[in-house]
Amino acid sequence: MAFEEINPRMIRVSVSPGRRLLARRGAMLAYRGEVSFTPLVRDGGNRVMPVVGRRLAGEDVPLMAVEGSGTVFFGHGGHHVQVIHLSGDTLFVEADRLLVHEETLERGTVFLGSRDGLRGVVRGQVGGQGLFTTTLTGHGSLAVLAHGGVLEVPVTPGRPVHVDPRAYVAHHGDVRDRLTTALGWRDMVGRGSGEAFQLAFEGSGTVYVQASEEKL
Repeated sequence: MAFEEINPRMIRVSVSPGRRLLARRGAMLAYRGEVSFTPLVRDGGNRVMPVVGRRLAGEDVPLMAVEGSGTVFFGHGGHHVQVIHLSGDTLFVEADRLLVHEETLERGTVFLGSRDGLRGVVRGQVGGQGLFTTTLTGHGSLAVLAHGGVLEVPVTPGRPVHVDPRAYVAHHGDVRDRLTTALGWRDMVGRGSGEAFQLAFEGSGTVYVQASEEKL
């Protein structure tokens, strides 16, 4: 299924029979062909979740199924759109940043505290994620939303990448992430940059960073 960037804020996706898309509800801008849009009451996978459960998991972003034969144009709120292709690995991203993805990608939810204990919980609060993050695993394409455009930063062994938690969008590959502190005497007396917390990414993969510290 082809995901094509038309401009920084819009993508075009070809839809074919038997290849369903899952998209943020209301993200369809225009379409050609015989295409249907069906609201979903599921969490993007095969499980039905109660409303409270979806909200706690950060999965309460309304979704719709897109299927048929034709071409659909997607965008949302004038935000920048970044297309990402997965080849069997896992993408970590916030649910509200997902614009559209192929149903071939398995969608899940991870409690940040289960990955890195208290630091994971702190990381979620510092970065504005809350306590949960969304995962997409498998082979397929997707598109995420960001403020001001996205920079793809490669992570290579022995060369960690440090990111402001508020500028972080997503990451995938064989990458380990951890919250670090850079608190010095300037921060203590009010003369520091204010960026006391950083996310450090190590391993082999890609980190996506937006050109802004704003939440969607």
